[in-house]
This record gives sequence, C-alpha cells and structure tokens, in this order.
Amino acid sequence: MAFLGFSAGLPYLLVFSTLTAWLRDADVSLSAIGFFAWVGITYSVKVLWAPVVDRLPIFYMTRRLGQRRSWILLAQIGISGGLFLISYIGPADLFLLSLFALVVAFFSATQDIAVDAYRIESAIDKHQGAMAASYIFGYRVALLFAGAGCLYFAEFLGWTRAYQIMATSLLIGIFTVLLVSEPKKDESNFDLSAEKKIVSAIAFGPLLKWFAKAVVSPFVDFFSRNGKFALLILLFISVFRLSDIAMGIMANPFYLDMGYSLAEIASVVKIFGFVMTIAGSFACGLLVVKYGIYIPLLLGAAAVSMTNLLFALLSTQEPEISYLALVISADNLSGGFAATAFVAYLSSITNRAYTATQYALFSSLMTLPGKFISGFSGIVVDHTGYFDFFILAGLLGLPAIVLTLIMIKYFSTDQKTEPNRSTS
Repeated sequence: MAFLGFSAGLPYLLVFSTLTAWLRDADVSLSAIGFFAWVGITYSVKVLWAPVVDRLPIFYMTRRLGQRRSWILLAQIGISGGLFLISYIGPADLFLLSLFALVVAFFSATQDIAVDAYRIESAIDKHQGAMAASYIFGYRVALLFAGAGCLYFAEFLGWTRAYQIMATSLLIGIFTVLLVSEPKKDESNFDLSAEKKIVSAIAFGPLLKWFAKAVVSPFVDFFSRNGKFALLILLFISVFRLSDIAMGIMANPFYLDMGYSLAEIASVVKIFGFVMTIAGSFACGLLVVKYGIYIPLLLGAAAVSMTNLLFALLSTQEPEISYLALVISADNLSGGFAATAFVAYLSSITNRAYTATQYALFSSLMTLPGKFISGFSGIVVDHTGYFDFFILAGLLGLPAIVLTLIMIKYFSTDQKTEPNRSTS
C-alpha cells in the first residue's frame, strides 16, 4: 500500500506547491500564482467521474488487471506524460503550463479514486487504520521526493531536468500495479438495498439502470444510512482542512520572498518537515486506538488552525533557519496528526458497496472550499501582506473546531468508529 501511496502523492506537489516555487523563482506575480490553485479543484470535483472509475471497465486492461488496477495504471501513464510536457513548457507560456498541469491533476485525481477504492477493499474494518497509516507513509515519502527532491534537482540541474526525473519516477507505481493482486469483492455481503429500490423503479433500459447503480445509489445510500446527520457530516468534511489548504499555495513563494534558498527550503521545510509529519501521524494512530476518532480530530483541527499564527510571526522576522525549523515543526506535526485522523474517519463512513464514489465524494468536499478560496490568496498577499494573510488563514480553521465539538456530542457513545457505516 505504501508504494501506491507514493504513486498517489507524487504528482500533487508537482502541480501545486513545487510548481509555485518554480513560478516564483521565474518572477511570476503572486496574483497569477494564486490562480494556479484552481488547478487543484480538479481533485475536488473528482466525484463527478468516480462512478465511471467504480463501474466502467477499460476493455482489455480490465480483463487482464481487474477494475481497480486497470484504472490506476491508466492514470499513472497519463500523469507521467503530463509531467514530461510541463518540463518542456515551463513558465514561458503560462496558458499551456496551466493546461498541462490540469491534465496531470485530472489523471492524478483519477488515480486517487482508484487507489482509495483499492485500499478500502483490500482490508477489513479493523485493519483500515494500518492501511491508512501505510498509505499516508507512502504518500508522505512521495511528497518529500516531489518537494525536497525536486527542489534539490532544480537547484543543481534546473527545473526542466527536475520535472523529467519526477515523471520517470512514476515507474514505481506502474511496477507496483503490475505486481500486486486485485482485491476480491464479495458482493453478497454488500448493503445494496438502496440500489435495488432505485433500479427496480426504472424501466427505461440498461443505460439508466447503470446510471442508477453507479451514480444515484451511492448518494442515496449515504443519506439513508446517516439520516438527519448526513448534512452535518458533509459540512464537517468540507471545512475540516479549510485553513491549511487556503494558505498552502503561498507557502513556497513566502519562503522564497523571505530570502530562503531552494536548498534551504528543501532541507528544512521538506526533509525536516517530513520527519515531523511522520511523528504526527504515528502520534495520531496511538491516540485513535486509545480514544477513538473524534478526540484526535478535535486536536488536529485546533493545532492546524493555530500553526498559521506562527507563520504570521515568522513573516515579521529576518530569515533565520532556526525560526523556520520551529514553525515547520509545529505545522507538520499538526498536519500529519490531522491528516491521519481524517483519513481514518473518511474510511470509517464509507460503504464498501460504493467505495470509489463515496470516498471520492468525501475527499472532494474536503478540498473544494479551500482550493477555491486559495485561488485568491495571491491577491490577498499583494494587498495586505503575509502577516494579515496568515491571520486570516488561521481564522478559517474555527468552523472545523466547532463542528468537531458538535460531532463529539452526537457520536460520543461510540467514538472509535462511525456508527452508521454499512457493509452488510
């Protein structure tokens, strides 16, 4: 699972924060860089084609590899090709660069859908925490490679060669897909009651029946299982990561504008930060076992919000590695902690009968508001400065804290798992 996590995590930074470093290094304006955040909206709307990934076979590839592996492989090929195109275009043509970044983001989001489904279907409920930890570890290693690794390569080899190396690294995921086995799905144990009711009411042919099974049923199932709490859960998911996503697009431009070099950013922000993220993930794993999901969710939401205030203080200081390391320690500890708790929570409320579609819905809601807001982050920084920007980003974390407290109130009888998950 770690290798698939690596494959899933690799392209994300290459169309997000690493790309913004390349753009700022080429003297592209902050306002223009901010709008590149909207490329990331592709990840947030992947729920729109998740039913296709969930149910539609890819001819020969699906017959040979199975539903999940065939889609993962197709996506990996698309990602690698898109990264090669980005390496040749660069900031010289922002329109073409944004177009190819969008291509990479689309295939990356498609891979996420298939990998999430593969992960959830490959283990029983009590092993989901371990699967999530393995996935997050591989994902974080990829972020380290696409972050620190790419910055080091750019410092010494140039940005074009750096992105070509990243594109070639997708071979790790491709070989993994060819070597692992397809998860077995025992559909006799799935809760398909919502699907059966919908399909039985449709008499307009196979196409509409397929649409009902693949698209309508997963949403009907979620609302029928969660009842009056469904909208509360969706709102909670949509705001949990609002704070850190909104500020993320400006992180690398901020470090460069403060006077830190690409190598310093790679060493402190990416490598040292990676260690702190792993520490946060393991700490969360221990707390989830002891206290359940909701208490770690609350701690993670509060910590992520407060670390934005540290960035505000950092913006008032002269560039000093020790100050940067201190802020990165707090930020990545809280980020790893919150991410692990949230992945475990999303996995716990997913019905295995509609794995890809429902998980894509949850992960889309998790990122869409933040991605939209972050598109304006460059304009905010240009008009107010970094200090006020980070204060505003911290305030965006307050809704997540409030909603987590509400979730604890309603689900306090069983905090280790979401009570309305259904597999049989």
